[in-house]
Amino acid sequence: MSGEIHRLRIPTPFAVGRVNCYLLTGDPLTLVDTGPNSGTSLDLLERGLAEHGVTIEDLELVVLTHQHMDHEGLLDIVARRSGAEVAAFAPLRPWLAEYSSNAAEDDAFAQRVMRRNGVPDDITTVLGVVASAYRAYGSRGELTRPLRQDDTLTMGGREFTVLERPGHSPSDIVFWEPASELLIGGDHLLGHISSNALITRSLTDEQTGERGRPLLDYIASLQATREMAISEILPGHGDPVPNHRELIDERMRLHERRAAKILRLIEPQALSAHEIAILMWGNVAVTQAYLTLSEVLGHIDLLMREGRVVEIEDDAVLRFCPA
Repeated sequence: MSGEIHRLRIPTPFAVGRVNCYLLTGDPLTLVDTGPNSGTSLDLLERGLAEHGVTIEDLELVVLTHQHMDHEGLLDIVARRSGAEVAAFAPLRPWLAEYSSNAAEDDAFAQRVMRRNGVPDDITTVLGVVASAYRAYGSRGELTRPLRQDDTLTMGGREFTVLERPGHSPSDIVFWEPASELLIGGDHLLGHISSNALITRSLTDEQTGERGRPLLDYIASLQATREMAISEILPGHGDPVPNHRELIDERMRLHERRAAKILRLIEPQALSAHEIAILMWGNVAVTQAYLTLSEVLGHIDLLMREGRVVEIEDDAVLRFCPA
């Protein structure tokens, strides 16, 4: 029997604000994303479920849209209490199984990226301490239903097609219902803010010390989504998105403008990614150094792909200048 989809807005400690979890009330009774691992979030999740006559113990399937802690943090608690199956992107299985060690490796990777791109050691150290404290908002978990591109997943009696959409994270997947053309989108496309393409360790490749190119992946994912017939997107944050093509076109123009601005900034002299971020965002590039660094490097990747920027090494720090 197919059922309704209910949005549960769960608080998070992050700047993005509340996360949207979705309850699909048919068979199997399904929760998409869980919220972060905190007592407040758990309380609000239980209250939200209760408004629809459901308890955590009733859940039969828990689905993750991606690996970020505001979406997966209560996974262990919810899965243990419910005994539900857990479905997520297949390569996420070992990452979830050893969450603590993998989160620590992710943080160490971020520290290397920051130092390589000009973030001062004192800032990098402080941000590393903050990041380690935030790990408690995430959770380990056992993935029992691995998902890949074009799989079919029944949630709440409704048939969804699984689509891989990497970029915001390496594990992003979205769920498209052909019958209604509805998309459950996680953080792939948000109406009120542009999803960041955060530089993240690969889930599948051997770590060579090279960083990925997540913004290039993300743009390819957006282009694939743009071509789809979608009636509405249910996002991971904020309100439903009714006009996906117009929003994607707007995001593409944003990336073009940001890349052009970076190119202008490096015309007088070669700059590190952190120096560019300071010029663009001021003190925010200190308090949120990794986020802003990811933004700059993503657009540098766009410019390098077009042959407009070259990379040079200056005393172990990478700098960028026009080609």
